[in-house]
Amino acid sequence: MKVEVEESGNVVGTLLMPMFEDACSITDIDSDGVEQSLIEMMNHVISNGDFKAKAGTTLTIHNLAGKAILMGLGKSKDFSTDSAREAGASLVSKRGKQHGTEFTARLTSLSDEQAAAFIEGALLRDYKYNEYKSKDDEEDDDEDIVLHAQTANDVAALSAASDNAAHIATGVHLARDLGNAPPNDLYPMAYAEQAIAWGKGKDNVEVSVIEYAEAQKLGMGGLCAVGMGSDRKPCMVTFDLNPSAKGQPPVIVGKGITFDTGGISIKPSPSMDEMKYDMHGSATVFGLMQALWASGHQGHVVGISCMAENMPASNAQRPGDVITTMSGKTVEVLNTDAEGRLVLSDGLWKAAEYDPAWIIDLATLTGAVVVALGHEATGMWCNDDDLAKRIQNSGDACGELIWPMPLLPAFEKEMKDSKIADLRNIGSTRWGGSNTAAAYLKQFVQTRGEGDDEKQIPWAHLDIAGTAWGAKTNKMVSHGATGIHVRALHHMITKD
Repeated sequence: MKVEVEESGNVVGTLLMPMFEDACSITDIDSDGVEQSLIEMMNHVISNGDFKAKAGTTLTIHNLAGKAILMGLGKSKDFSTDSAREAGASLVSKRGKQHGTEFTARLTSLSDEQAAAFIEGALLRDYKYNEYKSKDDEEDDDEDIVLHAQTANDVAALSAASDNAAHIATGVHLARDLGNAPPNDLYPMAYAEQAIAWGKGKDNVEVSVIEYAEAQKLGMGGLCAVGMGSDRKPCMVTFDLNPSAKGQPPVIVGKGITFDTGGISIKPSPSMDEMKYDMHGSATVFGLMQALWASGHQGHVVGISCMAENMPASNAQRPGDVITTMSGKTVEVLNTDAEGRLVLSDGLWKAAEYDPAWIIDLATLTGAVVVALGHEATGMWCNDDDLAKRIQNSGDACGELIWPMPLLPAFEKEMKDSKIADLRNIGSTRWGGSNTAAAYLKQFVQTRGEGDDEKQIPWAHLDIAGTAWGAKTNKMVSHGATGIHVRALHHMITKD
Protein backbone atom coordinates (compact mmCIF):
# COMPACT_ATOMS: atom_id res chain seq x y z
CA MET A 1 0.00 0.00 0.00
CA LYS A 2 1.16 3.48 -0.85
CA VAL A 3 -0.06 6.27 1.42
CA GLU A 4 -0.08 9.93 0.43
CA VAL A 5 -1.03 12.42 3.14
CA GLU A 6 -2.52 15.67 1.93
CA GLU A 7 -4.88 18.46 2.81
CA SER A 8 -8.58 18.14 2.08
CA GLY A 9 -9.21 18.76 -1.60
CA ASN A 10 -9.89 16.87 -4.80
CA VAL A 11 -11.09 13.28 -4.60
CA VAL A 12 -9.14 10.61 -6.45
CA GLY A 13 -10.64 7.15 -6.88
CA THR A 14 -13.25 5.99 -4.38
CA LEU A 15 -14.11 8.46 -1.63
CA LEU A 16 -14.03 7.03 1.90
CA MET A 17 -16.10 9.03 4.35
CA PRO A 18 -15.78 7.94 8.02
CA MET A 19 -18.71 9.30 10.06
CA PHE A 20 -19.74 9.32 13.71
CA GLU A 21 -23.17 8.18 14.81
CA ASP A 22 -23.76 11.44 16.66
CA ALA A 23 -22.67 13.54 13.66
CA CYS A 24 -24.32 11.65 10.86
CA SER A 25 -25.60 14.35 8.58
CA ILE A 26 -24.40 15.92 5.39
CA THR A 27 -23.75 19.19 7.21
CA ASP A 28 -21.24 17.45 9.51
CA ILE A 29 -18.96 16.14 6.77
CA ASP A 30 -16.12 17.77 4.91
CA SER A 31 -17.47 17.91 1.36
CA ASP A 32 -14.65 19.99 -0.12
CA GLY A 33 -13.83 18.74 -3.60
CA VAL A 34 -16.69 16.21 -3.69
CA GLU A 35 -19.00 16.26 -6.71
CA GLN A 36 -22.36 17.84 -5.86
CA SER A 37 -24.39 14.92 -7.20
CA LEU A 38 -22.45 12.54 -4.95
CA ILE A 39 -23.11 14.82 -1.98
CA GLU A 40 -26.80 14.80 -2.81
CA MET A 41 -26.85 11.01 -2.96
CA MET A 42 -25.09 10.75 0.41
CA ASN A 43 -27.60 13.20 1.85
CA HIS A 44 -30.43 11.11 0.43
CA VAL A 45 -29.36 7.81 2.04
CA ILE A 46 -28.58 9.50 5.37
CA SER A 47 -31.87 11.43 5.43
CA ASN A 48 -33.84 8.26 4.69
CA GLY A 49 -32.13 6.41 7.55
CA ASP A 50 -30.37 3.95 5.24
CA PHE A 51 -27.08 4.76 6.95
CA LYS A 52 -26.77 5.69 10.63
CA ALA A 53 -22.98 5.42 11.09
CA LYS A 54 -23.17 2.65 13.67
CA ALA A 55 -19.79 1.15 14.45
CA GLY A 56 -18.60 -1.34 11.85
CA THR A 57 -21.22 -0.52 9.23
CA THR A 58 -20.44 0.55 5.67
CA LEU A 59 -22.50 1.59 2.69
CA THR A 60 -21.22 1.95 -0.86
CA ILE A 61 -22.93 4.44 -3.12
CA HIS A 62 -22.07 5.49 -6.65
CA ASN A 63 -23.31 7.42 -9.63
CA LEU A 64 -21.77 8.88 -12.75
CA ALA A 65 -19.85 11.38 -10.60
CA GLY A 66 -17.96 8.70 -8.69
CA LYS A 67 -18.06 6.21 -5.84
CA ALA A 68 -18.15 6.69 -2.08
CA ILE A 69 -18.00 4.41 0.94
CA LEU A 70 -19.72 5.66 4.05
CA MET A 71 -18.02 4.11 7.10
CA GLY A 72 -19.71 4.07 10.49
CA LEU A 73 -17.48 4.83 13.48
CA GLY A 74 -20.12 4.64 16.21
CA LYS A 75 -20.43 7.27 18.91
CA SER A 76 -17.58 9.76 19.07
CA LYS A 77 -17.22 9.40 22.84
CA ASP A 78 -16.52 5.68 22.43
CA PHE A 79 -14.07 6.10 19.55
CA SER A 80 -10.41 5.44 20.41
CA THR A 81 -7.10 4.93 18.64
CA ASP A 82 -7.81 1.19 18.71
CA SER A 83 -11.16 1.87 17.03
CA ALA A 84 -9.43 4.00 14.40
CA ARG A 85 -6.85 1.27 13.76
CA GLU A 86 -9.62 -1.27 13.28
CA ALA A 87 -11.51 1.10 10.97
CA GLY A 88 -8.43 1.40 8.75
CA ALA A 89 -8.09 -2.36 8.66
CA SER A 90 -11.77 -2.64 7.79
CA LEU A 91 -11.24 -0.50 4.69
CA VAL A 92 -8.82 -3.09 3.31
CA SER A 93 -10.68 -6.20 4.49
CA LYS A 94 -13.99 -5.08 2.98
CA ARG A 95 -12.54 -3.71 -0.24
CA GLY A 96 -14.10 -5.28 -3.32
CA LYS A 97 -13.02 -5.11 -6.93
CA GLN A 98 -15.84 -2.65 -7.54
CA HIS A 99 -14.08 -0.17 -5.22
CA GLY A 100 -10.89 -0.12 -7.26
CA THR A 101 -7.41 0.29 -5.82
CA GLU A 102 -7.27 4.05 -5.25
CA PHE A 103 -9.02 5.66 -2.29
CA THR A 104 -9.36 9.14 -0.86
CA ALA A 105 -9.95 8.83 2.88
CA ARG A 106 -11.44 12.02 4.28
CA LEU A 107 -10.04 11.85 7.83
CA THR A 108 -10.81 15.45 8.76
CA SER A 109 -13.16 14.44 11.60
CA LEU A 110 -10.40 12.43 13.32
CA SER A 111 -7.67 13.68 15.63
CA ASP A 112 -4.05 13.41 14.51
CA GLU A 113 -3.55 10.33 16.68
CA GLN A 114 -6.70 8.68 15.37
CA ALA A 115 -5.86 9.47 11.76
CA ALA A 116 -2.39 7.95 12.22
CA ALA A 117 -3.94 4.84 13.75
CA PHE A 118 -6.40 4.57 10.83
CA ILE A 119 -3.51 4.59 8.35
CA GLU A 120 -1.58 2.09 10.46
CA GLY A 121 -4.54 -0.30 10.50
CA ALA A 122 -4.88 -0.12 6.73
CA LEU A 123 -1.16 -0.78 6.25
CA LEU A 124 -1.18 -3.76 8.62
CA ARG A 125 -4.26 -5.34 7.06
CA ASP A 126 -2.91 -4.94 3.52
CA TYR A 127 -1.18 -8.33 3.61
CA LYS A 128 -1.60 -11.66 1.85
CA TYR A 129 0.47 -14.80 1.93
CA ASN A 130 0.07 -16.34 -1.50
CA GLU A 131 3.62 -17.44 -2.31
CA TYR A 132 2.47 -20.94 -3.15
CA LYS A 133 -0.72 -20.13 -5.07
CA SER A 134 -0.95 -20.34 -8.83
CA LYS A 135 -2.17 -17.13 -10.43
CA ASP A 136 -4.20 -16.45 -13.53
CA ASP A 137 -2.84 -13.89 -15.95
CA GLU A 138 -5.86 -11.67 -15.36
CA GLU A 139 -5.73 -11.71 -11.57
CA ASP A 140 -5.28 -8.25 -10.06
CA ASP A 141 -5.52 -9.10 -6.36
CA ASP A 142 -1.91 -8.09 -5.84
CA GLU A 143 -2.31 -4.59 -7.28
CA ASP A 144 -1.05 -1.95 -4.91
CA ILE A 145 -3.62 0.11 -3.06
CA VAL A 146 -3.07 3.87 -3.08
CA LEU A 147 -4.55 5.67 -0.08
CA HIS A 148 -4.87 9.45 -0.20
CA ALA A 149 -5.28 10.35 3.48
CA GLN A 150 -6.75 13.82 3.77
CA THR A 151 -6.57 15.76 7.04
CA ALA A 152 -7.50 19.22 8.22
CA ASN A 153 -4.72 19.15 10.80
CA ASP A 154 -0.91 18.99 10.59
CA VAL A 155 -0.12 17.33 7.25
CA ALA A 156 3.59 17.06 7.96
CA ALA A 157 3.07 15.37 11.33
CA LEU A 158 0.57 12.88 9.91
CA SER A 159 2.84 12.19 6.95
CA ALA A 160 5.74 11.42 9.32
CA ALA A 161 3.52 9.12 11.40
CA SER A 162 2.35 7.40 8.22
CA ASP A 163 5.92 6.83 7.04
CA ASN A 164 6.87 5.39 10.42
CA ALA A 165 3.84 3.07 10.39
CA ALA A 166 4.82 1.89 6.91
CA HIS A 167 8.36 1.10 8.09
CA ILE A 168 7.06 -0.87 11.07
CA ALA A 169 4.55 -2.70 8.87
CA THR A 170 7.43 -4.12 6.82
CA GLY A 171 8.61 -5.83 9.99
CA VAL A 172 5.14 -7.11 10.87
CA HIS A 173 4.67 -8.49 7.36
CA LEU A 174 8.10 -10.13 7.43
CA ALA A 175 7.22 -11.84 10.71
CA ARG A 176 3.97 -13.07 9.15
CA ASP A 177 5.80 -14.34 6.08
CA LEU A 178 8.14 -16.35 8.29
CA GLY A 179 5.33 -17.71 10.44
CA ASN A 180 3.19 -18.69 7.45
CA ALA A 181 6.03 -20.32 5.50
CA PRO A 182 5.71 -24.13 5.14
CA PRO A 183 8.12 -26.09 7.34
CA ASN A 184 9.60 -28.03 4.44
CA ASP A 185 10.99 -24.72 3.14
CA LEU A 186 11.59 -22.83 6.38
CA TYR A 187 13.83 -24.94 8.61
CA PRO A 188 16.55 -23.75 11.03
CA MET A 189 19.35 -23.08 8.55
CA ALA A 190 16.91 -21.69 5.97
CA TYR A 191 15.93 -19.06 8.56
CA ALA A 192 19.63 -18.41 9.18
CA GLU A 193 20.36 -18.01 5.47
CA GLN A 194 17.47 -15.57 5.10
CA ALA A 195 18.80 -13.58 8.06
CA ILE A 196 22.30 -13.45 6.56
CA ALA A 197 20.88 -12.28 3.22
CA TRP A 198 18.85 -9.59 5.02
CA GLY A 199 21.94 -8.29 6.79
CA LYS A 200 24.07 -7.95 3.66
CA GLY A 201 24.57 -4.37 2.53
CA LYS A 202 23.39 -2.90 5.84
CA ASP A 203 26.33 -1.06 7.40
CA ASN A 204 24.78 -0.97 10.88
CA VAL A 205 23.75 -4.64 11.03
CA GLU A 206 25.73 -7.74 11.92
CA VAL A 207 24.18 -11.20 11.61
CA SER A 208 25.98 -14.24 12.96
CA VAL A 209 25.05 -17.93 13.08
CA ILE A 210 26.13 -20.59 15.55
CA GLU A 211 25.70 -23.84 13.67
CA TYR A 212 25.15 -27.27 15.23
CA ALA A 213 28.79 -28.35 15.64
CA GLU A 214 29.75 -25.04 17.24
CA ALA A 215 26.67 -25.13 19.46
CA GLN A 216 27.80 -28.53 20.73
CA LYS A 217 31.26 -27.19 21.52
CA LEU A 218 29.74 -24.20 23.35
CA GLY A 219 27.70 -26.56 25.52
CA MET A 220 24.27 -25.54 24.21
CA GLY A 221 22.72 -28.76 25.40
CA GLY A 222 19.15 -27.45 25.32
CA LEU A 223 19.29 -26.30 21.70
CA CYS A 224 21.18 -29.37 20.52
CA ALA A 225 19.01 -31.90 22.36
CA VAL A 226 15.80 -30.58 20.83
CA GLY A 227 17.13 -30.49 17.27
CA MET A 228 19.41 -33.52 17.14
CA GLY A 229 16.67 -35.89 15.97
CA SER A 230 16.15 -33.94 12.76
CA ASP A 231 18.30 -34.18 9.65
CA ARG A 232 17.96 -30.38 9.54
CA LYS A 233 20.07 -29.47 12.53
CA PRO A 234 19.54 -26.58 14.96
CA CYS A 235 21.33 -23.26 15.03
CA MET A 236 21.30 -19.96 16.88
CA VAL A 237 21.01 -16.71 14.90
CA THR A 238 22.08 -13.37 16.36
CA PHE A 239 21.05 -9.98 14.97
CA ASP A 240 23.18 -7.05 16.15
CA LEU A 241 21.75 -3.65 15.19
CA ASN A 242 23.99 -0.60 15.65
CA PRO A 243 26.66 -2.57 17.56
CA SER A 244 28.90 0.50 17.84
CA ALA A 245 26.23 2.55 19.65
CA LYS A 246 26.88 3.28 23.33
CA GLY A 247 24.84 1.95 26.21
CA GLN A 248 23.45 -1.37 27.34
CA PRO A 249 21.30 -2.92 24.61
CA PRO A 250 17.91 -4.53 25.05
CA VAL A 251 18.11 -8.19 24.03
CA ILE A 252 15.11 -9.99 22.50
CA VAL A 253 15.22 -13.80 22.47
CA GLY A 254 12.86 -15.84 20.31
CA LYS A 255 11.81 -19.48 20.33
CA GLY A 256 12.22 -20.83 16.80
CA ILE A 257 10.86 -24.37 16.51
CA THR A 258 10.27 -24.48 12.77
CA PHE A 259 8.13 -27.58 13.21
CA ASP A 260 7.13 -29.28 16.43
CA THR A 261 5.99 -32.89 16.28
CA GLY A 262 6.48 -33.17 20.01
CA GLY A 263 9.43 -35.48 19.42
CA ILE A 264 9.20 -38.90 21.07
CA SER A 265 6.35 -37.48 23.19
CA ILE A 266 4.53 -37.05 19.90
CA LYS A 267 1.56 -34.75 19.54
CA PRO A 268 -1.91 -35.93 18.43
CA SER A 269 -2.41 -35.55 14.69
CA PRO A 270 -5.35 -33.07 14.62
CA SER A 271 -4.11 -29.55 13.82
CA MET A 272 -0.47 -30.65 13.89
CA ASP A 273 -0.02 -28.66 10.68
CA GLU A 274 -0.29 -25.53 12.86
CA MET A 275 2.99 -26.46 14.53
CA LYS A 276 4.80 -24.61 11.76
CA TYR A 277 3.80 -21.52 13.78
CA ASP A 278 5.91 -22.73 16.72
CA MET A 279 8.74 -20.52 15.47
CA HIS A 280 6.77 -17.28 15.79
CA GLY A 281 8.96 -16.01 18.64
CA SER A 282 11.90 -16.02 16.24
CA ALA A 283 9.67 -14.55 13.52
CA THR A 284 8.92 -11.61 15.81
CA VAL A 285 12.64 -11.17 16.55
CA PHE A 286 13.45 -10.98 12.82
CA GLY A 287 10.47 -8.74 12.09
CA LEU A 288 11.39 -6.41 14.96
CA MET A 289 14.93 -6.03 13.67
CA GLN A 290 13.57 -5.16 10.22
CA ALA A 291 11.14 -2.62 11.71
CA LEU A 292 13.86 -0.98 13.81
CA TRP A 293 16.25 -0.83 10.88
CA ALA A 294 13.62 0.51 8.44
CA SER A 295 12.51 3.21 10.87
CA GLY A 296 16.10 4.35 11.38
CA HIS A 297 16.56 3.46 15.04
CA GLN A 298 20.03 4.51 16.21
CA GLY A 299 20.36 2.54 19.44
CA HIS A 300 22.06 -0.79 19.99
CA VAL A 301 19.60 -3.72 19.94
CA VAL A 302 20.34 -7.46 19.92
CA GLY A 303 18.03 -10.24 18.74
CA ILE A 304 18.67 -13.94 19.36
CA SER A 305 16.70 -16.67 17.59
CA CYS A 306 16.96 -20.25 18.89
CA MET A 307 16.17 -22.40 15.86
CA ALA A 308 15.43 -26.14 15.88
CA GLU A 309 13.10 -28.73 14.39
CA ASN A 310 11.64 -31.18 16.94
CA MET A 311 11.36 -34.58 15.26
CA PRO A 312 11.09 -38.20 16.46
CA ALA A 313 13.99 -40.35 15.31
CA SER A 314 16.37 -43.03 16.54
CA ASN A 315 18.78 -40.31 17.61
CA ALA A 316 16.18 -37.96 19.11
CA GLN A 317 16.19 -37.11 22.80
CA ARG A 318 14.01 -39.36 24.98
CA PRO A 319 11.84 -38.83 28.02
CA GLY A 320 14.15 -39.62 30.90
CA ASP A 321 17.26 -38.10 29.33
CA VAL A 322 19.33 -35.64 31.33
CA ILE A 323 20.91 -32.78 29.37
CA THR A 324 23.45 -30.15 30.34
CA THR A 325 22.60 -26.62 29.21
CA MET A 326 25.01 -23.81 28.36
CA SER A 327 24.65 -22.55 31.93
CA GLY A 328 26.01 -25.82 33.29
CA LYS A 329 22.65 -26.62 34.88
CA THR A 330 21.31 -30.10 34.20
CA VAL A 331 17.72 -30.79 33.14
CA GLU A 332 15.72 -34.00 33.41
CA VAL A 333 13.66 -34.22 30.21
CA LEU A 334 10.35 -35.72 31.27
CA ASN A 335 8.45 -34.72 28.13
CA THR A 336 10.10 -33.97 24.78
CA ASP A 337 7.13 -31.83 23.80
CA ALA A 338 8.22 -29.28 26.42
CA GLU A 339 11.06 -28.35 24.08
CA GLY A 340 10.75 -24.60 23.63
CA ARG A 341 11.98 -23.91 27.14
CA LEU A 342 15.04 -26.07 26.44
CA VAL A 343 16.20 -24.01 23.44
CA LEU A 344 15.40 -20.79 25.31
CA SER A 345 17.52 -21.87 28.28
CA ASP A 346 20.60 -21.50 26.06
CA GLY A 347 19.31 -18.34 24.36
CA LEU A 348 18.64 -16.61 27.69
CA TRP A 349 22.05 -17.58 29.03
CA LYS A 350 23.70 -16.33 25.84
CA ALA A 351 21.82 -13.00 26.13
CA ALA A 352 23.77 -12.07 29.26
CA GLU A 353 26.99 -11.89 27.21
CA TYR A 354 25.75 -8.55 25.79
CA ASP A 355 25.44 -6.91 29.23
CA PRO A 356 21.80 -6.13 28.42
CA ALA A 357 19.66 -3.36 29.83
CA TRP A 358 16.90 -5.97 29.91
CA ILE A 359 15.92 -9.24 28.26
CA ILE A 360 12.56 -10.20 26.79
CA ASP A 361 11.87 -13.64 25.38
CA LEU A 362 8.94 -14.49 23.14
CA ALA A 363 7.69 -18.03 22.70
CA THR A 364 4.66 -19.99 21.60
CA LEU A 365 5.37 -21.95 24.75
CA THR A 366 2.26 -23.48 26.33
CA GLY A 367 -1.29 -24.48 25.56
CA ALA A 368 -2.03 -23.57 29.17
CA VAL A 369 -1.75 -19.86 28.43
CA VAL A 370 -4.43 -20.25 25.75
CA VAL A 371 -6.67 -21.94 28.32
CA ALA A 372 -6.07 -19.01 30.67
CA LEU A 373 -6.24 -16.05 28.27
CA GLY A 374 -7.70 -17.41 25.05
CA HIS A 375 -6.56 -15.67 21.90
CA GLU A 376 -7.13 -12.22 23.38
CA ALA A 377 -3.91 -11.56 25.27
CA THR A 378 -0.28 -12.56 25.61
CA GLY A 379 0.77 -13.81 29.03
CA MET A 380 3.69 -11.98 30.67
CA TRP A 381 5.92 -13.15 33.51
CA CYS A 382 8.48 -10.62 34.72
CA ASN A 383 11.06 -10.27 37.49
CA ASP A 384 11.03 -6.45 37.40
CA ASP A 385 7.96 -4.29 38.07
CA ASP A 386 9.20 -1.31 36.05
CA LEU A 387 9.96 -3.47 33.02
CA ALA A 388 6.57 -5.16 33.30
CA LYS A 389 4.78 -1.82 33.36
CA ARG A 390 6.71 -0.57 30.32
CA ILE A 391 5.89 -3.72 28.34
CA GLN A 392 2.22 -3.58 29.24
CA ASN A 393 1.95 0.12 28.40
CA SER A 394 3.63 -0.44 25.04
CA GLY A 395 1.21 -3.24 24.25
CA ASP A 396 -1.73 -1.03 25.17
CA ALA A 397 -0.42 1.78 22.95
CA CYS A 398 -0.38 -0.60 19.98
CA GLY A 399 -3.60 -2.49 20.64
CA GLU A 400 -1.66 -5.65 21.57
CA LEU A 401 -2.90 -6.76 24.98
CA ILE A 402 -0.23 -8.15 27.33
CA TRP A 403 -1.46 -9.57 30.64
CA PRO A 404 0.70 -9.96 33.79
CA MET A 405 0.91 -13.47 35.24
CA PRO A 406 2.50 -14.72 38.51
CA LEU A 407 6.11 -15.75 39.07
CA LEU A 408 5.54 -17.46 42.42
CA PRO A 409 8.31 -19.17 44.42
CA ALA A 410 6.17 -22.31 44.58
CA PHE A 411 6.44 -22.73 40.81
CA GLU A 412 10.23 -22.40 40.93
CA LYS A 413 10.40 -24.96 43.74
CA GLU A 414 8.30 -27.35 41.67
CA MET A 415 10.63 -27.07 38.67
CA LYS A 416 13.66 -27.77 40.87
CA ASP A 417 12.09 -30.95 42.20
CA SER A 418 13.99 -33.48 40.11
CA LYS A 419 15.51 -36.49 41.85
CA ILE A 420 18.44 -36.75 39.44
CA ALA A 421 19.06 -33.28 37.92
CA ASP A 422 19.04 -29.60 38.79
CA LEU A 423 15.73 -29.02 37.03
CA ARG A 424 12.84 -30.87 35.44
CA ASN A 425 11.42 -29.63 32.15
CA ILE A 426 7.73 -29.99 33.12
CA GLY A 427 5.83 -29.48 36.33
CA SER A 428 4.80 -32.34 38.59
CA THR A 429 1.08 -31.81 37.88
CA ARG A 430 -1.02 -30.45 35.02
CA TRP A 431 -1.90 -27.32 36.98
CA GLY A 432 -0.43 -23.90 36.15
CA GLY A 433 1.51 -25.17 33.16
CA SER A 434 2.34 -21.75 31.76
CA ASN A 435 3.46 -20.58 35.22
CA THR A 436 5.82 -23.50 35.75
CA ALA A 437 7.25 -22.99 32.25
CA ALA A 438 8.05 -19.36 33.09
CA ALA A 439 9.54 -20.43 36.42
CA TYR A 440 11.82 -22.82 34.53
CA LEU A 441 13.02 -20.05 32.18
CA LYS A 442 13.77 -17.77 35.13
CA GLN A 443 16.53 -20.18 36.17
CA PHE A 444 18.55 -19.17 33.10
CA VAL A 445 18.46 -15.41 33.60
CA GLN A 446 21.87 -14.43 34.90
CA THR A 447 22.61 -12.12 37.79
CA ARG A 448 24.79 -9.02 38.12
CA GLY A 449 26.54 -7.54 41.10
CA GLU A 450 27.97 -9.18 44.20
CA GLY A 451 26.79 -9.92 47.70
CA ASP A 452 23.78 -7.87 48.75
CA ASP A 453 23.87 -6.06 45.40
CA GLU A 454 23.52 -9.24 43.34
CA LYS A 455 20.35 -9.15 41.31
CA GLN A 456 18.93 -10.81 38.22
CA ILE A 457 19.03 -8.94 34.92
CA PRO A 458 15.56 -7.44 34.32
CA TRP A 459 13.71 -10.05 32.27
CA ALA A 460 10.26 -10.80 30.95
CA HIS A 461 8.81 -13.87 29.29
CA LEU A 462 5.97 -13.39 26.79
CA ASP A 463 3.96 -16.54 26.00
CA ILE A 464 2.42 -15.80 22.60
CA ALA A 465 0.86 -19.24 22.02
CA GLY A 466 -2.61 -17.69 21.91
CA THR A 467 -1.79 -14.54 19.95
CA ALA A 468 0.75 -15.64 17.31
CA TRP A 469 -1.89 -17.26 15.10
CA GLY A 470 -5.55 -18.19 15.08
CA ALA A 471 -6.62 -14.96 16.79
CA LYS A 472 -9.91 -14.36 14.96
CA THR A 473 -10.59 -11.14 16.86
CA ASN A 474 -7.31 -9.63 15.63
CA LYS A 475 -8.65 -7.41 12.85
CA MET A 476 -5.17 -6.50 11.64
CA VAL A 477 -4.82 -9.86 9.86
CA SER A 478 -7.17 -12.13 7.93
CA HIS A 479 -5.67 -15.47 8.91
CA GLY A 480 -2.46 -17.24 9.89
CA ALA A 481 0.53 -15.64 11.57
CA THR A 482 -0.14 -12.27 13.18
CA GLY A 483 3.35 -10.78 13.55
CA ILE A 484 2.43 -10.16 17.18
CA HIS A 485 4.49 -7.72 19.27
CA VAL A 486 6.73 -6.41 16.52
CA ARG A 487 4.86 -3.15 17.03
CA ALA A 488 4.73 -3.26 20.83
CA LEU A 489 8.45 -3.94 21.17
CA HIS A 490 9.29 -1.33 18.53
CA HIS A 491 7.23 1.18 20.50
CA MET A 492 8.93 0.24 23.75
CA ILE A 493 12.44 0.44 22.34
CA THR A 494 11.98 3.67 20.40
CA LYS A 495 9.43 5.69 22.37
CA ASP A 496 9.08 4.44 25.91
